Amino acid sequence: MRIAVARGALAVLDELADRLRGEVDFVTGPADTPGEIAELTAGADALVVTLHRLDDPCFAAMADSVRVVGRAGVGLDTIDLDAARAHGVAVVYQPAYAVGEVATHAVAMLLALQRRLSQSDAVVRGAGWGGGAEIGPIFSLGDASVAVLGCGRIGRAAVERLVPFVGEVRVFDPLVTEPIPGARLVADLGELLDDADALSLHVPLTPQTRHIIGRREIRRMRQGALIVNVSRGGLIDEDELALALADGHLAGAGLDVFETEPLPQSSPLRTAPNMLLSPHNAWNSTSAARRLSEWTVADVIAYIATHEVNHGRLAVEPAVRVTSVPE
Repeated sequence: MRIAVARGALAVLDELADRLRGEVDFVTGPADTPGEIAELTAGADALVVTLHRLDDPCFAAMADSVRVVGRAGVGLDTIDLDAARAHGVAVVYQPAYAVGEVATHAVAMLLALQRRLSQSDAVVRGAGWGGGAEIGPIFSLGDASVAVLGCGRIGRAAVERLVPFVGEVRVFDPLVTEPIPGARLVADLGELLDDADALSLHVPLTPQTRHIIGRREIRRMRQGALIVNVSRGGLIDEDELALALADGHLAGAGLDVFETEPLPQSSPLRTAPNMLLSPHNAWNSTSAARRLSEWTVADVIAYIATHEVNHGRLAVEPAVRVTSVPE
């Protein structure tokens, strides 16, 4: 079996190659253009990627031998699933590999913003000491209402971590109707945001959720509120977020994801006040990196052998591989 791996897609590729020597032949290389994909997948049964964008030309360029793409990660917004289906290529992804890590990162960002740790650090480093006037107002979490948008695996894990700290956790997810332990399920986005002291986003990026948090939504939140996003950058209108931080409507924001990654040097987020940034690494732990690599490869191998997967989910499962699509 031959598995093509986009450069940088698997953290423990060398270890996996040693472990599976004689069973699987791994080849690695760039996979950013159709030409690179064609070269990398020659003779391969599968392709493994992370945040690489796979559109219709990329699927058309894949060798006819490729039966499955392993997405080493959670989101599918970088992969054209209709194109995968049309070209007869299955897609498997890993929604459960870093639930705890991502939820913890979101709550850590929220707590750091709420306690104004960056400002406190700057005061000590710059002036040696300082009180509330230098650091800024800090609202009490015990009196606060925190909104969680999206209540899948990671959203629920975030709720579990928030409940011991905050006065109220309210949740909105149109796909969830059953009670969420410790949280109040609300009927719509407006009810979620009205007078919220903080918001944490945990939804996928789709045409329906792009810029789901824009000017109107930000201004519905309480003056001095906080926003944290560890899901997908396109969920928030970044220009409106920067404006709300600059004019003081928001007291802070924490982002691990951005509309364009890496974050451009010209982005207004880089100079927005009270902004906490991390480089799309909410998933990161040594255990999660190993799980992601091992589960992705195991599921690719399992799909090729049995058309079933054991760890992740199949986003696309075409019946046959086709070499051309009728016009």
